[in-house]
Amino acid sequence: MSHQAPTLHTDRLTLRAHTRQDFEPLRAIWSDLVVTRHIGGKPASDQDCWFRLMRYMGLWSLVGYGYWAVCDTRSGTYLGDVGMADFRRNIGPAFDDTPEAGWVLSPSATGRGLATEAIQAALAWHDNARKTPRTVCMIDPENLASIRVAEKARYSFFQQSEHATSPANLYERLR
Repeated sequence: MSHQAPTLHTDRLTLRAHTRQDFEPLRAIWSDLVVTRHIGGKPASDQDCWFRLMRYMGLWSLVGYGYWAVCDTRSGTYLGDVGMADFRRNIGPAFDDTPEAGWVLSPSATGRGLATEAIQAALAWHDNARKTPRTVCMIDPENLASIRVAEKARYSFFQQSEHATSPANLYERLR
């Protein structure tokens, strides 16, 4: 089992392991109301951002997969996070027993296909390294941009649910 995220490259992006130095740009993204309006509905606190960074880094050691820091290849600028997780959300076996994909980018990086590019690279790695027959993701029904990213990554709606008292659409992707 891998204990650190392998570095992945796309035409425009580098996906790499998170480091402690990613805290400030991660905090800037996750404390932005534009980013969080469909993910919990409120900006994350500094502590929540620190816990998120530790969770991203720890996933690799615990389950052998996790999240990458998404960076612009040319400038090295931290753009966001993408990857797979086991968050134990207690939604039910059709969701909880399956790796969950997720992505978030800075508002300055949206609208250019970068989220699609990043999640497709992460899924290609996951399909090759983990051989998991199915992955899932959870999206706020009003988050049309993320729904489009999911559809481009071959996710299909399979169930409406609720998470943290908010509606959530559940999607699955079969290999």
